Amino acid sequence: MPIGFPEMLVIAVIALLVLGPKRLPEAGRSLGSGLREFKAAIGGGRTDDRDEEAS
Repeated sequence: MPIGFPEMLVIAVIALLVLGPKRLPEAGRSLGSGLREFKAAIGGGRTDDRDEEAS
């Protein structure tokens, strides 16, 4: 079940109330960097295998 715009809006309002306007950008940046690291860790093994096969 995908998350639609109304649900995203409710999550954003709750995050704003819980974290406050000063800490919300920092939380977003840390969440983004965590997702980036996770994607790199998941996809990193596959690209290494392809590089070794090409050599």
